[in-house]
Amino acid sequence: MNTLPPTPITVPSTTLSWAAGATAVQAACAEAERLGVRINVAVVDVSGTLVAFLRMPGSFLPSIEIAVDKAYTAAGFGLPTGAWHEILQGHAPAVRDGLPRRPRVVMFGGGLPARQDGVLVGGIGVSGASDTQDEACARAALVALGLTA
Repeated sequence: MNTLPPTPITVPSTTLSWAAGATAVQAACAEAERLGVRINVAVVDVSGTLVAFLRMPGSFLPSIEIAVDKAYTAAGFGLPTGAWHEILQGHAPAVRDGLPRRPRVVMFGGGLPARQDGVLVGGIGVSGASDTQDEACARAALVALGLTA
């Protein structure tokens, strides 16, 4: 006799809307203008799928994919991309060397998970300035939406 409760076929999910994505990229770019830098900014939903993207004229072209991958990494792991250096210090060399080599995984600042009431709903990635400036722009996007990392 099976004593386990039945497994649901579906589970509820909360994710970012297109309108939230549009607000987020605009807020990140407004912060970039305030800082005097040019960025690319990406917003992904909880599955890591792109919801919104904005490229400021004059931003670095390779930063387009980096911004998308920062958002993907932040949403996928639920951690800021800038936290990985410290996190990996306690792990075996194979993990420290192997994880950063994974496609789309970015382990430097500029990507933040997006949480609403503690629930992961997506991620924001910014690339084109210093990692500190990128993260400040990503944080401005979260603030504009009333979300936390």
